Amino acid sequence: MRFTGAYLRQGDFVKRLDLKVGYACNNMCRHCAQGSKRSTLAGPSSEELRHQMEEACKRGIKSVVFTGGEPTVRPDLLELVRQAKDMGYREIQIQTNGRRFASPAFTRAAINSGMTEFSPALNGHIPALHDYLAQVPGAWRQTVRGIMNVRECSGIKIISNTVITKPNYRFADRIARLLVSLGVDQFQLAFVHPCGSAWTNFDAIVPFISLATPHIHKGLQVGLDAGLHVMAEAMPYCHMQGYEDQVSELYIPPSDVYEAGTKIKDWEKWRIQEGKWKGDSCKTCRYYQICEGPWREYVERRGPSEFIPVPVQ
Repeated sequence: MRFTGAYLRQGDFVKRLDLKVGYACNNMCRHCAQGSKRSTLAGPSSEELRHQMEEACKRGIKSVVFTGGEPTVRPDLLELVRQAKDMGYREIQIQTNGRRFASPAFTRAAINSGMTEFSPALNGHIPALHDYLAQVPGAWRQTVRGIMNVRECSGIKIISNTVITKPNYRFADRIARLLVSLGVDQFQLAFVHPCGSAWTNFDAIVPFISLATPHIHKGLQVGLDAGLHVMAEAMPYCHMQGYEDQVSELYIPPSDVYEAGTKIKDWEKWRIQEGKWKGDSCKTCRYYQICEGPWREYVERRGPSEFIPVPVQ
């Protein structure tokens, strides 16, 4: 597969505001990166969130993502979505476990309020797997029904995310086939970030990246064969040979992240300098300049031996 990703960063990206609206959730995912914050941090007020949207809008940002925790457990979520629309945001995404969207009435209300993109998390091809990870019986059926409800409404882009974990990595291709059959527009396979609940459950949740890699490739190929835009997040280039154009970090737009009263004004800079890891040996890799490396916590627990530089050709 011809690698063209080196040119993608030169394109124009729409800068994005990433609003973490709280940490409450109706799932209890074993891999949740925010799991340690659920009982210790309160979500921002409606006024705080409105202020952040107004400030970002004044700086020309026209894309906003409501994330969490689970945004749909906030009673004021759809009012916040409506405010974003009224302020002139053109792209309004809800990142969600998708369960509330099993209700056709809620789905219609979200769309009528201004949602333009729906980003559900589907982590299993069958109920038993997804529900095991979510720790909620029936979660899979609600999420799948939510995707189907949104799909029935024209004009809404569906961008799904699957966190690749030890229990599900062998089934990446089957999950991908399910997503294709559900009619999603785009999907991402994201290697689990070993923080929060995933750090607490590390041995049970975090796979060896070298074992997960071929299965992630199979999942990506299912999407590519179906003509979808597909990506893999937190997968260094040394594990993406033949799928370099599917590295998610090529496509993540410049983002302001607002969380618990603090703001990260350059999410890419934070990821590279603090979130990810690259060792001295990586400097000999042909992808050194564009690769962010794996999550730092992964290397802290497993060491760097799985990350072998790709020779310069």
